[in-house]
Amino acid sequence: MSDGTIAATAPAERAGAGGLVRSLSLLDATMIVVGSMVGSGIFIVSADIARQVHSPGLLLIVWLVTGVMTVIGALCYSELAAAMPAAGGQYVYLREAFGPLWGFLYGWTMLLIIQTATIAAVAIAFAKFTGVLIPWFSSAAWLWQIGTFGPYRLWFGELGPYTVGLNTQNLLAILSIIVLTWVNLRGIRTGALVQNVLTLTKTGALVGVIVLGVAFATDTALTANFGHFLEPAQPGPGTGVGGTDWLGLLTVIGVAMVGSLFAADAWNNVTFVAGEVKDPERTLPRSLALGTGLVIAIYLLANVAYLCVLPLRGTPDGATVLDRGIQFAAEDRVATAVAEVAFGHSGGVLMALAVMISTFGCNNGLILAGARIYYAMARDRMFFASVGALNRHLSPALALLVQGAWASVLCLSGTYGQLLDFLIFSVLLFYILTIGGIFVLRRTRPGMARPYRTWGYPVLPAIYIAVALFIEVQLLRYKPQYTWPGLIIVLLGMPVYWVWKKVREEG
Repeated sequence: MSDGTIAATAPAERAGAGGLVRSLSLLDATMIVVGSMVGSGIFIVSADIARQVHSPGLLLIVWLVTGVMTVIGALCYSELAAAMPAAGGQYVYLREAFGPLWGFLYGWTMLLIIQTATIAAVAIAFAKFTGVLIPWFSSAAWLWQIGTFGPYRLWFGELGPYTVGLNTQNLLAILSIIVLTWVNLRGIRTGALVQNVLTLTKTGALVGVIVLGVAFATDTALTANFGHFLEPAQPGPGTGVGGTDWLGLLTVIGVAMVGSLFAADAWNNVTFVAGEVKDPERTLPRSLALGTGLVIAIYLLANVAYLCVLPLRGTPDGATVLDRGIQFAAEDRVATAVAEVAFGHSGGVLMALAVMISTFGCNNGLILAGARIYYAMARDRMFFASVGALNRHLSPALALLVQGAWASVLCLSGTYGQLLDFLIFSVLLFYILTIGGIFVLRRTRPGMARPYRTWGYPVLPAIYIAVALFIEVQLLRYKPQYTWPGLIIVLLGMPVYWVWKKVREEG
């Protein structure tokens, strides 16, 4: 897009173009960052990471590298957010740096899998933990089963099988999406209030897990984990990677980061609501730094707490929580296992409540923010014009409804689990492009107002891009069944874009 176009549109966007009202404070924006990041991942993914790295030290290194990447990414996005504080956030940055095609591809992928599949998976996690308290909500309790499809054997691996239909678990998941969509139809202030309350509550729950780790540390775990803290990585199940050489070690860490990157993702969601943030040039960089820094610190301390209570190594058929360890915690519920060591069965109930609050709050943030991307696309005539309309509460109503409907379909399809596996490759791809956009815009638009400039430029952005590219290559090598589908979905957006562009021009 030309400089002239930017000059014409920027004042309207800064004023809240299209009727959007700048009402979100620093606290609201920070709670969106924190609340969107903290879902179910931190409570469960450490088990899968532990099965791949086989080392307490490497478990923490995986989370530390994830944290460093996340904070660097947030610092980089701060420059773009302060310079272009418009609804749609990352969509706008890609559009301005690389042209409308790349903005469209991002919006296409967000609607098709990244945002909506995440919403579906988080909703299913909410329903799954509700089932701990109310067993009627179960994936085995079918109300309407259409059938099982697959597995499908393709050149990159096997997909499926997928059992499609409605059970009591995904029914509750869909109902939770409907409720949160309705909440956000009531306006940005209502959604932000719900977000603030739920985020503060679940942050307190995570702090409680950390306290449990200190108060109920076991001799078994302390001896096993901190007596053998750093050991050479061994091949993880199904990864085909490992070894004691540096490249093998880095590969193990990179492949194992899929879970931690997912758990730490969605920090960029606050940029989607940039058109509704007060004093965005100052508020957005601060909220990104505060939010990501807080979450990463809590995540690292939570994993230290896990290692204080549970031995990393365990056996899948262990008779006790300590026998199963972190690696084979029941259904990967590591935080629940810690709570059970402290309080027995009632600990599992308390943790189920904590995860229910966490996932419900996470989805509120995802639903609130995600709709603004499709709203911004519609305003650019990259999506149906009606999606760019606001209701009487100044919320993008149809964008919220489209997002909620597709996320609900993904709940029904039974594909949300594998769709989540596809996500990280696509997410990292767009992070790489967006951070690369800083270099492009510094060269092509040197006169752009930049209230905040990326700290450590150009070194830190270059480090992020290099590390992310390394992870992408390793995922293509060792987990092709999870990476090729995500790449294919992105590429399929190209013909869709050209068709849409042609129809728009003819119309």
